[in-house]
Amino acid sequence: MPSNSNPLGALPSRFRRQRLLIVGCGDVGLRVARQLPPRVRVMALTSSPARLPDLRAQGITPLQGNLDAAFTLRRLAGLATRVIHLAPPPNDGAGARDDPRTRALLRVLRLRGLPQAVVYGSTSGVYGDCQGDEVSETRRVNPATPRAWRRVDAEDALRVFGRASGTPVHILRIPGIYAPDREGGTPRGRLLKGTPVLTAQDDVYTSHIHAGDLARACIAALWRGKPQRVSNASDDTRLKMGDYFDLAADIYGLPRPPRLGRDLAQQQLPISLLSFMGESRRLDNRRLKKELRLKLRYPTVNTGLR
Repeated sequence: MPSNSNPLGALPSRFRRQRLLIVGCGDVGLRVARQLPPRVRVMALTSSPARLPDLRAQGITPLQGNLDAAFTLRRLAGLATRVIHLAPPPNDGAGARDDPRTRALLRVLRLRGLPQAVVYGSTSGVYGDCQGDEVSETRRVNPATPRAWRRVDAEDALRVFGRASGTPVHILRIPGIYAPDREGGTPRGRLLKGTPVLTAQDDVYTSHIHAGDLARACIAALWRGKPQRVSNASDDTRLKMGDYFDLAADIYGLPRPPRLGRDLAQQQLPISLLSFMGESRRLDNRRLKKELRLKLRYPTVNTGLR
């Protein structure tokens, strides 16, 4: 079995600082990079040449490669001491249930110099509809969409990699991400359009996490996460979707959204929106607080949206 007990031991001392590779370095990845101390060298995989100058300007070493073209990833082998994987699976249509991007990344990580830790950003959608129950990480997954099935496949592949290689893998199951300074990160645009929400009797519970707190959860999981473990990365909010939009409307001084019954909503709203209205759950975040020892800066959407 390969060992990762001292992957840096043979390197010159100037290379022995921590080297973090962020795969899928969007808004949350950039927040992670900004919160790390200077002694951590941050690298980011990008498939876009246009992003190279911006990443360099933020002190990040860009590595050009594409998760959909495995041959472009070989340069990643042995580069990083720790990895945060935030890249989504491909959107291949209703029939596909696997995530070839995660599997391509793991093949490269196996080649040499195994990382000391891997953190994966999954989705709370793997639980499916829980009919408003409080959901802990021990609940059996029950994905209802192709997107959620691909996340389950990625989680499974990462667990196999962790057990076989001895690399600690920690999975964060993430609900809706928001932040006032995040593009599309608040309900303002939807409120301005007057998009309806469900009536109280048909409404569903949704969970949220502020993007800044999610970045801090990723960092905590890198150094404090238990091996082959899952944590729900959620805040303390216990709101139904309609109440969330009502709260946001009140904060922004906008009209509250109209309410529709489920039958009428199914006739008027797009399928992509209805999919989020078909699953109801409240995430239990005790592991996040106890095991990762994360103190939320924005414990509720009421504080985060303001």
